Amino acid sequence: MNEPGRLVQLSTEHPLWERFFCVFPLVLIGTREPDGSHDLAPKHMAMPLSWQNYFGFVCAESHATLQNARRTGVFTVSFLRPAHVLDATLAASPRDAEGHKPLLRELAVFPASTVDGVLAEGCDRYLECELERVVEDLGENTLVIGRVVAAQVAAEVLRVEDREDSELVHDAPLLAYLHPGRVATIDRSQGFPFPAGFRR
Repeated sequence: MNEPGRLVQLSTEHPLWERFFCVFPLVLIGTREPDGSHDLAPKHMAMPLSWQNYFGFVCAESHATLQNARRTGVFTVSFLRPAHVLDATLAASPRDAEGHKPLLRELAVFPASTVDGVLAEGCDRYLECELERVVEDLGENTLVIGRVVAAQVAAEVLRVEDREDSELVHDAPLLAYLHPGRVATIDRSQGFPFPAGFRR
């Protein structure tokens, strides 16, 4: 029970998200550059956008990721494992004077199966998306929505009937981005106590 005086009122005149931690995935969004090379950019405001196969991420209007996705109509998503968090650091490196990210050469990639793009080696879940729509003017940001047209997962993260979900999470931990500026490994979980008769 919240006692009076225990809650801190936050001003909504400024963004709230630096004042407390929120849990997000950490993914690499892959797009094709105008010169034919690939770009990988880390994103944490990224998630499924319906019970059907739609996935979206938030991006700044000025970023090449958004411009590339608009131009080509596709993007890829690589979900990082806890052991590969430094791949996000390499992908976040600044561009040089020619507009390239030299450190991207350090990241191993392989071709996407359906769309024109690449996926990052060492991840455990992959999505290939066709651009569905772009929602602009969310302050300084834009929501990019794609329809998933191909997906792959590592065998060790695939849910199967003869394996407990808690064992799966323990044996194949998830990487979480704790905004602002922290990461965590999720290797323990428990079932949610849904009420009897619950339906989504």
